[in-house]
Amino acid sequence: MKKKEIPVTGMSCAACALSVEKTLSNSPGVKSASVNYANHVALLEWEEDVVSLEKLQKEIQSTGYGLMIEDVLREDLEKMQLEAYQKLKKKTTYAGILALPVFLIGMFWMEMPYGNYIMWTLTTPVLLVMGRQFFIQAWKLAKNRQANMDTLVALSTGIAYIYSSFNTFFPEFLASKGLEVHVYFEAASVIIFFILLGKTLESGAKAGTGAALKKLMDLQPSDLIVLEEGKEIPKKTAEVRTGEVVLIKPGQKIPLDGKVLEGSSYVNESMLTGEPLPVLKEKDAKVFAGTINSTGSFTFVAEQIGSETFLAQIIQRVKSAQGSKAPIQKTVDKVAGIFIPVVLAIGLLTFFVWGFSGVQDSWLRGMLALITVWVIACPCALGLATPTAIMAAMGKGAEMGILIKDAESLEKGKSINTLILDKTGTITEGNPKVIGTNFSENWNEKDASAIKAIESKSEHPLAIAISDYFEKTIPENNLSEFRSETGKGVSAKSGEDTFHIGTSKWLSSLQVEMTGPLVKESSQALEEGAIVVFAAKNRELVAVFKIADPIKQTSIQAIQELKQMGINIHMLTGDQTKTASWVAKETGIEHFKAEMLPQDKASYLKALQSKGLHVAMAGDGINDSEALSLADLSIAMGKGTDIAMEVAEVTLVHSDLSQIPKTLQLTKKTVKIIRQNLFWAFIYNIIGIPIAAGILYPTFGFLLNPMIAGAAMALSSVSVVSNSLRLRK
Repeated sequence: MKKKEIPVTGMSCAACALSVEKTLSNSPGVKSASVNYANHVALLEWEEDVVSLEKLQKEIQSTGYGLMIEDVLREDLEKMQLEAYQKLKKKTTYAGILALPVFLIGMFWMEMPYGNYIMWTLTTPVLLVMGRQFFIQAWKLAKNRQANMDTLVALSTGIAYIYSSFNTFFPEFLASKGLEVHVYFEAASVIIFFILLGKTLESGAKAGTGAALKKLMDLQPSDLIVLEEGKEIPKKTAEVRTGEVVLIKPGQKIPLDGKVLEGSSYVNESMLTGEPLPVLKEKDAKVFAGTINSTGSFTFVAEQIGSETFLAQIIQRVKSAQGSKAPIQKTVDKVAGIFIPVVLAIGLLTFFVWGFSGVQDSWLRGMLALITVWVIACPCALGLATPTAIMAAMGKGAEMGILIKDAESLEKGKSINTLILDKTGTITEGNPKVIGTNFSENWNEKDASAIKAIESKSEHPLAIAISDYFEKTIPENNLSEFRSETGKGVSAKSGEDTFHIGTSKWLSSLQVEMTGPLVKESSQALEEGAIVVFAAKNRELVAVFKIADPIKQTSIQAIQELKQMGINIHMLTGDQTKTASWVAKETGIEHFKAEMLPQDKASYLKALQSKGLHVAMAGDGINDSEALSLADLSIAMGKGTDIAMEVAEVTLVHSDLSQIPKTLQLTKKTVKIIRQNLFWAFIYNIIGIPIAAGILYPTFGFLLNPMIAGAAMALSSVSVVSNSLRLRK
């Protein structure tokens, strides 16, 4: 049994994905097939000894689609997708330029000299060049007795074009039978433009779907250095085997998971844990792929390689989460699959009913009714119902600093009743700062200058925080004997005085007296989860620095507002329990968990979802990416990592929690608009199609003119757009 994600080509609507999925699922040897129209990928599981990919590819090709079974480089696939999107935008632009004068002539200047010939000249390239793919795909499907929206578009515009062309060059035929000679070029050209526009908007919304995975994959370096008998041997990461010894130099990314053998250094694991402080790695400490080494060097033995690494597992989980289908999309897929054959059948039935009705010119009237049914039933309003609402919502959201990814995000936001918040960078600012100090009686400005100078020579985040605290102090320039001890602190001489700055344990080992008021003052800070750094001068304690990641000014108010909306708040963090407890108490959060790894956050989220809760997740780091992908609505802080923002469905530009209540309100209003659009689009077809077929003719003698049907079709689209624009208010 093999399982693989395979790109699918040639799909133009949700019905296409259903058709490919059905064909694959019905093939002998295929255990399961799920085709995602959002990213044009089929997740296939099959028995290799029963059916080959080549055979499945031929089966799909026979239905008018394609499977890219050859392994394609990620960069090449992205390039192909971008080129297709740019080509679609260009077609849409040209179609709009040509369709506009056709629409104006057909609707307002029908009597202008040579008007029909001008419209024919402009409409022909719209159909045969810009809209060519609709006719090609419809023909491929017809050969396999299948149909999708391309079929409906091709039939309605094709018949309208052929009928109008006939009347343009042979107007006397209908005139001799006492019938008015009309052309419907504006309907054909505008339909093509609107469908292309809808596809362009849809493609734009889906653009960048794989960017998050790309960034995750780019975290792992492709090259590394392996030690073999004391020699440094360059290798590709993919060539390394379990048990080999890897050398990591300052500033390098760690390529694989493993255990430190020799050396020590601080490693920035914020892309996994979300916490800002680098972690000391000494002998036997675990290191993970994608994390970044600081200034030291060390060697480690590779224990997890390839798909076994922590980073690779996160990538796979994100891919699985992104590939899932939203419930509303499944419903729309089913409706689309039924809508098209029903409309086709109604059109043909209308033609024959009229033809055998016995009324004057019955077959001609049947043809006009057939055209009218297919023109009025063209799914322009359905195609625009969601994209126009998305555009309006995105525009309004952007004004408020809220970036929304797609329609699914908007649909999910309506039912959210639980919110998970990451701590660092989401509730807090994400940068350690000195929040309190205590100085001895002998403290003076000269001591401040010395400590400023010493800490300025260190790249440790805590040293930077202390140095920044003395921003207006001029540092001493007579330092000597500077020394840094990993995990302990720093020391140096300033003139005749020796300063030691670091942990309580380290200063005690240097015979610094760690008693008295300053030490007592630090106890409360430790209980609140703050980090405490001590400074001694000539073995006398002179200063205590309390360092913490401050809570954002707007976080407390935003959390209270969310609670008033009935949202249950949970805080998950990789930080220590004391710090998490203090932040939860200060912000009024009742549910929190500390010291959590990425998979712990994902498991916690799943547990909430298993209780029937609709869960949103807000975070800013790579460590949040798995949970973000699994959440019913994922929200990223704009000042967080690019990966968190790419995975998330909503990005808050200002990294302000007060935007989350606004986001949820906007999603509810937008979903309401989308549902109204879909409702009116369907009602339009439910009412319009019977009238177009002639249901009112026996009672009132009324037969809808295809020209009016074209106008009604355009009006339905305008009404959908107008309704969507209400979101801007």
